[in-house]
Amino acid sequence: MTLRLAILPGDGIGPEVVDAALSILDAAKAADGLTYDSQRFPFSAAHFLETGHVLDDADLDTLRGFDAIFLGAVGGLPNDPRLAGGVIEKGILLKLRFALDQYINLRPVQLYPGIETPLKNKVPEDIDFVVVRENTEDLYCGLGGVAREKTPHEVSNQTMLATRFGVERCVRYAFELARTRPRKHLTLVHKTNVLTFVGQTWHRTFTEVAGDYSDVETAYHHVDACCMYMVNAPEVYDTVVVPNMFGDIITDLGAAIAGGMGIASSGNLNPDGAAPSMFEPVHGSAPDIAGQNKANPIATIDSLGLLLRETGRIKHDETAIKCGQRIGAAVKKVTPNFTGKSLDRSGYGTDDIAKMVIDAL
Repeated sequence: MTLRLAILPGDGIGPEVVDAALSILDAAKAADGLTYDSQRFPFSAAHFLETGHVLDDADLDTLRGFDAIFLGAVGGLPNDPRLAGGVIEKGILLKLRFALDQYINLRPVQLYPGIETPLKNKVPEDIDFVVVRENTEDLYCGLGGVAREKTPHEVSNQTMLATRFGVERCVRYAFELARTRPRKHLTLVHKTNVLTFVGQTWHRTFTEVAGDYSDVETAYHHVDACCMYMVNAPEVYDTVVVPNMFGDIITDLGAAIAGGMGIASSGNLNPDGAAPSMFEPVHGSAPDIAGQNKANPIATIDSLGLLLRETGRIKHDETAIKCGQRIGAAVKKVTPNFTGKSLDRSGYGTDDIAKMVIDAL
């Protein structure tokens, strides 16, 4: 099949790191017989400031025709009152996640060779797990409001939502993923001792679904305990399933222990293939170094590998899976070049790093 990619380069360094990643794809595709078509879209903070347009229903209908969406980075521009209130985050990122039912946020947490971790005496074998974050419920639904705003009597509330349907499909995805990993271990992370209603829905669903996966070992950790384990003993984790808000927090902690945001990849998945999934590096748009050939494209290249592997699985395309696996392996061959160096001040340019990965293919 020909893979159809919607490219959203975004703001700041986004276009540079996306172009670097696509150069890897162009170098890798021939060996695996992969073919792809792509179309670029301007949706970004800069585009909004220029045109007043964010993302409308017609845009969403167009994007639904693609197999996957590849995003650089959006936002992060100099302070402008028109960007207040998360207009870009809500109008692009959250809108895509909800409208395309990308109900799984997939965040690998893996320490690569040559990348430094702030954790003492931890090595790549100790930090190798994946977080399955529910992506379309919880506090992100925006259920709530404010009364008597900007007065001494202001009252605000926001409701944490959990549906059995939403929780179960996320939990089942996590069990299926855990089943494919060598350790076959899945940990539920929540705060059931305080969030008794939504916590009960999650814990009961997790326990009941576990009955269908006798080959997967299970555990439960409160989210505060999870944070301690991730710092003190990250090797206890293999696959983690977690609700949206807590997942947002612990995945950034996961990125930090694996070397920082500059190495972290992510996927927003519609595992059923009813709509395209979206893949992006976790880092921001870094406008201060945009256009200077300084941005490290490793996280974006790794996100492209994740795009190919996951889209290949969804579309049953072995060619895409193999190409994604080769790109992921090439990234791991390149990261030893950063030994003793920071990712963002390594002395290598964007083009240099892209060439390293191409050579490693």
